[in-house]
Amino acid sequence: MTTTDDSPRTTPRRRSLLLRNRDFRSLWTGSTTGRYGASVTSVALPLVAVTMLHASTLQVGLLTAATWLPWLLIGLPAGAWVDRLPRRPVMLAADAAALLLFGAIPVAAWLGLLSMTYLLVTAVLVGTATVFFQTAYTALLPHLVAPEDQAEGNAKLHGGESAAQLAGYGSGGFLVQAMGAANGLFVNAATFAVSFACVLRIRHREPAKPAVVRRRGALAREIAEGLRLTFGDGYLRALAINSGASNLALMAYQSILVVFLVREVHLTSGTIGALMTGGGIGGILGAFATRRLAARIGTARALLFFEMAVPSLALLIPLTTRGFGLVLFAIGYSAVSFGVTAGNILSSTFRQQYCPADILGRTATSGRFLSYGTIPLGALLGGTLGETLGTRPALWICISGLPLAASLLFFSPIRRHRDLPTQPPATARALQTAA
Repeated sequence: MTTTDDSPRTTPRRRSLLLRNRDFRSLWTGSTTGRYGASVTSVALPLVAVTMLHASTLQVGLLTAATWLPWLLIGLPAGAWVDRLPRRPVMLAADAAALLLFGAIPVAAWLGLLSMTYLLVTAVLVGTATVFFQTAYTALLPHLVAPEDQAEGNAKLHGGESAAQLAGYGSGGFLVQAMGAANGLFVNAATFAVSFACVLRIRHREPAKPAVVRRRGALAREIAEGLRLTFGDGYLRALAINSGASNLALMAYQSILVVFLVREVHLTSGTIGALMTGGGIGGILGAFATRRLAARIGTARALLFFEMAVPSLALLIPLTTRGFGLVLFAIGYSAVSFGVTAGNILSSTFRQQYCPADILGRTATSGRFLSYGTIPLGALLGGTLGETLGTRPALWICISGLPLAASLLFFSPIRRHRDLPTQPPATARALQTAA
């Protein structure tokens, strides 16, 4: 006798990736803690320069530029080097270097050795460590989670980083008031110690890479392969160009934002931290909204929305004044955080699924060479405009570049599809295989 069961059946929900994947949990904890420290630094370091060294607007822009300059100088070879090495030891070395460099700044202040030159050199060295950490981090993640979990993994990583950014901005201003600008950097040094411990706990070990006898010029050929694969592919090229143009505008305004709030709006360090905390909420909301909206309208359409429409509200930031005008800052700054976080989640997941793991380091840094390489240029641009025109007019010019840069995606293959592809077309796949 055959019976039928008409009772509704439900598919049990899978546990969160943070609960069922120990290595991912360690990576997430280290990444989130490190982002908290970086957010404290983004408030404290300019305040060190402005309040202790009486830096000009241009000098503050140079300080921001110095942090990102290594992406222009060593970004391309770093990708090829990381593809040759186990990623976890690279990340550990980078964390240890950042810990020592940030911990030395308060010591230099106590000894009377702190100067703009000292801060600029430290910023370049910390930026170099960041190049290697982020390149290795991007290449390691696909080894820790299954392909079907990569979207969740990226969402949780970016969501956690946004929450940490929120806490870092908020506490950064108060730490500066309570401990002094230089002493506040001890907190950042401690976060890199936590990140080091978390990366050390990752149990996954990549298989030993076969010994390869590399001929002279092998590094240059590997760099060229990464550039060819990135800029020869319509999707990767569009994302890299859009990211470069967006970061140029983004960093141009961010490099003078603290100066604007201190000298034009006349806010205290604590108020600045509170305002930037509100901006971090936008990043958390972006992390929650990304997968839901992408599932509803498609990943390609969602990317266009997050990159083009949402950041346009940043045009409210130059209208900031004391009193009610602070609400305009909160809305505009939150919108930027929302759009940047959501766009990063979608583009990171796309690259990890689209590019083979053995060339992910090279393709990632080839794109970042353009996208991150424009950041020091943007910081110099913002500092120069702020010095010559004043910070408020400079903000109008720099922030206007955000929607203009994002419009580049509209003229790419992304516009013609509902979803981003998960593998390259046959021609591009043949080139990747050959590489």
